[in-house]
Amino acid sequence: MAKTVLRNIGMAGLLVGIFTMVPDGPVHAQSFLDRLFNPKYYKEDRQKAEPQRKKVKVRISAPRYYTYKPDAEQLFSFSELTKVPERAPAPLATLPEATTAAPASLETEAELLPADDGVAPEVDAEDLTDAAVDDAGAEADAALAETDQPETTETIGVVDGVESAPLPDVEADAAEAVSEGPVKAGIEAAQTTPVDPNDPGVALLAAAAALRGDNATSGDAEAVAEPATVAEIEPAAEIDTIADANDAPGDAPVASAATETDATPADAIADAAPLETDGIDTEPTGSTLTAAPVETTAPAITEAARPADFDAARPLLADFKLRTLPEVAKAMKAHYAAAEHFVWVDADGVNDKAEAALDALAKADRFGLLPDDYAVELPNLAADADDEARERELLRFEFALTSKVLLYVLDAKRGRVDPNRISGYHDLPRKKVDLAAALAEIAESDDVSTAMASHNPDNDTFKAMVEKLAALRAADEATRVEIDPKLLLKPGQSSDEVANVVAAIKAEASAELTEKHADTFAAYAGGAEYTPELVALVKDFQKERKLTVDGIVGPSTVRSLVGVSNADKIEKIELAMERLRWLPEAFGRRHVFINQAAFTATYSEDGRDPLTMRVVVGKKSNQTSFFTDKIETVEYNPYWGVPLSIIVNEMVPKLNKDPSYLDRAGYEVSTVGGRAVSSSSVDWYAVATQSQSINVRQRPGASNALGRVKILFPNKHHIYMHDTPAKSLFKHDRRAFSHGCIRLQHPRLMAAAVLGKSQDYVSSRIAPGVNESEAVRGDIPVYVAYFTAWPKAGGDMGYYFDVYDRDSYLQKALARTHEEREANG
Repeated sequence: MAKTVLRNIGMAGLLVGIFTMVPDGPVHAQSFLDRLFNPKYYKEDRQKAEPQRKKVKVRISAPRYYTYKPDAEQLFSFSELTKVPERAPAPLATLPEATTAAPASLETEAELLPADDGVAPEVDAEDLTDAAVDDAGAEADAALAETDQPETTETIGVVDGVESAPLPDVEADAAEAVSEGPVKAGIEAAQTTPVDPNDPGVALLAAAAALRGDNATSGDAEAVAEPATVAEIEPAAEIDTIADANDAPGDAPVASAATETDATPADAIADAAPLETDGIDTEPTGSTLTAAPVETTAPAITEAARPADFDAARPLLADFKLRTLPEVAKAMKAHYAAAEHFVWVDADGVNDKAEAALDALAKADRFGLLPDDYAVELPNLAADADDEARERELLRFEFALTSKVLLYVLDAKRGRVDPNRISGYHDLPRKKVDLAAALAEIAESDDVSTAMASHNPDNDTFKAMVEKLAALRAADEATRVEIDPKLLLKPGQSSDEVANVVAAIKAEASAELTEKHADTFAAYAGGAEYTPELVALVKDFQKERKLTVDGIVGPSTVRSLVGVSNADKIEKIELAMERLRWLPEAFGRRHVFINQAAFTATYSEDGRDPLTMRVVVGKKSNQTSFFTDKIETVEYNPYWGVPLSIIVNEMVPKLNKDPSYLDRAGYEVSTVGGRAVSSSSVDWYAVATQSQSINVRQRPGASNALGRVKILFPNKHHIYMHDTPAKSLFKHDRRAFSHGCIRLQHPRLMAAAVLGKSQDYVSSRIAPGVNESEAVRGDIPVYVAYFTAWPKAGGDMGYYFDVYDRDSYLQKALARTHEEREANG
C-alpha cells in the first residue's frame, strides 16, 4: 500500500515537472498527451516557427519600356474668330517733301478781304491773262498781310474702318469776297493749267478724295498713264458764297468751291488745285477748299485705305474646323484673332511666301525630320468655282499650312516624341516652345525657309550631323566585306577569314594607317596564316578604333571591320538628331557629357582641350538612365550606401545562407534612427517587402565599391560618377557592368577638372583616408546621354552599338507618331 502511494506521488511529480517544461507553460493533461502522441502537433509547431527561417524570394524590378502613345491631335473649331477685332487707327502715309511751297494739309487758303473794303472787282475768266494772275496773287498777299486769322483745326476720324481726315462742312461760311475778285480769277486760271501727277499737291488732293470715299480710285494705273488736264468749268458750275449771320465778329469767311467735272475720270480733277502762279504761293490762313476726286500715280496709301483682307473672310470661319495639336491651335487662334491679312494667300491664290514654306517642309528630311508629317494639299481653285467656294478653299489652305508650319517648329525645337513615354529610363523635361512668337516671326520674315530652319538646334554637333547626313545620302552604298561574326582569330593561327580581315582593314582604315602598313598590304598574297605582320596591322587598327589592343580578331573587332552600312549610318544619325532636340541647345561653358553607347565621359571647357576617358555603365538589366543634372560635390574616401535594389536582389540571397555575411564583409548595418545592429538580427524578409527599413553601407577603404572618389549630382536615379577597384573592366570594348552608376577610368582627373584644381591636389585630399566632401563651384551641367552616332574629336562621325536596344524603341515611337499624324490627315 505504501509503495503504491509513493509510486503515485512520484508519478504526479513527474507529470508536474513535464507540464512546466512545455514551452507554452502549464497545459491540460489532454493537451499534453495530444502533443506527446499525436505527430500533427509536431508539424504545426514547425510551421509556426517557419516565418523566421523563410528565405527571401522578393526582387525589385528595374524600370521598363512602354508602348508609346504619341501626342494626340484634336478637332478644333475657329468660330470665335468670326468677330472683327477693334483696331487702333493706322497712321496716314507720309508724303515726300515738295520742291515748291505746297499746302501741308488738306486746307487750301483763299484770299480773305476785310468786310469794310467792299467787294473785289469781278475778273472774267475768259479775259484772265498772266498779268491778271500776277495782280491777283499780289492782291491776295496784301490781303493776307492785313488779316490775322488762326488756322482751322482738322479732326481725324475713321470711315469704314479706315483712318481719314474729313473736311469740315464750311460752305455756309463762304465769303462774298471769294465769289468775285482776284481769288476767283486765280482759281479759274489754274483750272486751265496742265496737271503734273507727281506734284505733291495733286497727290494730296487724290489722298483726300480716296479717304472721303469718292468715286476716284487712286491706285488705278491706267487713269494716270498720262498727265491729266483740268476740265473746263461748265456754265452750270458756280461758286456759292453764303454769309453766315451767326459768325462772330472777326471770324474769317471760308470759301467753298464746288465743281462738276467731265464723266471721264482721266480728264477730271478737283475744282481747285493749290495755287502756284509765277512762283507766288498762297499762304495758309483758315480757309478750307473741298476738292473733287482725282486719279494719280502719287505715293500710294491705298493699303491704309483698303479694308483688311482677312476680315472679309472671317464669316467663313463660323463652321470651319481643323484637326491639330492643342498648342498649335492655341497659337493659331491668338494670331488670327488680330490678323488683318492672310499669311500664305492673296487675291491671286498661293503667294510666294507659301511656296517657300512648302519647299522648306518638303525638305524637312535635311534636318532628320519626316516630310510626310508636314504634307499640305494645295487649294483647288477650279475656274468654274464661285467666289465663296474659292474663298473657302483658300481659307482651308491658309490654316492647314499654318498648322503644319507650327508642327514643324515644334518638332524642330523639341523633337517628335516625348522621351519620357518611351521608358522609365528616360527622364528629360519636354521643352516649352513659344509658337505664337514663332508664327509672328515667320509671317513677317522675307526669308521663310531660313526663319523655319532657325528653330532647329543651333550648335556645332547638330550642324555636323546635318552635314554628314547630306554626305551619306549623296554617296553610293559602299561594298561591304563580309566576315564570320563568330570569328575568334588569335596570333599564330590560320583561317580562311584572314583574307577578309585584311580586305576590311584596307577599306575601313585611315589614310595614316594605310600608309604606315603599305608594305604589309603589298606583300600579302591572300594566305590563311595570321602572321606577325598582320597581327601588327590588326593592333594598329584596334588602337585607331579605340578597341582592346590585343591582336585578337573577335566579335568587337569584326563589327568594327565590317563597319556600318550607309543606310544604318543614316538611321543612326536621324535618331541622334531626334535625341539632340531633347537636350538644351547650349551645353554650357563647362560641362560633362557621358555617352553611354560609346562608353565615354568627356569634360569640356571653353579654351581647353576636352578631357575624355573610358567609363563603365549599367548592365542591360540595370541600365543607366538618360537625364541631365548639375554637379555639386566631390567626396573623398566615400562610404557606399547600398541601394535597396542591390540589398534585395544581390545581398539577401547570400544572407539566407549566412545571416552574418554583412558583418564579416565590412558593412555597417543600422536602423533608420542610426542604431548599429548585427546583420544576423535583421528580418530581411520584412526589409525585402519594404515593411521594415534598414540602412547598409560599406566603409571607406581600398575594397570599397566606389573606390577613393565620388562625384555627386543628386538625382532620383541614385546615379553618380565614381572610382572603382575593378580596373580591369576598362580593357573591355563593351563596358556595361555596373548597377547603373558611371565608373570612371581616371576619376582623379575628372575630380580635378570639375573642381578647377590639380590632380595632385585631389590626391592630397584622398591620402589621409578620411571621408570628406568638397563643394563644386560654378555651374557645371552633366548630360548622362545615349547616342549611337556622335561626332568624334577629329571631325568624323562615330557609330556605336545599341547596347540597350534603345534605337529600336525610339524607331517604334517615331513610327507610332507618324501613324497618328497620317490617320488624322
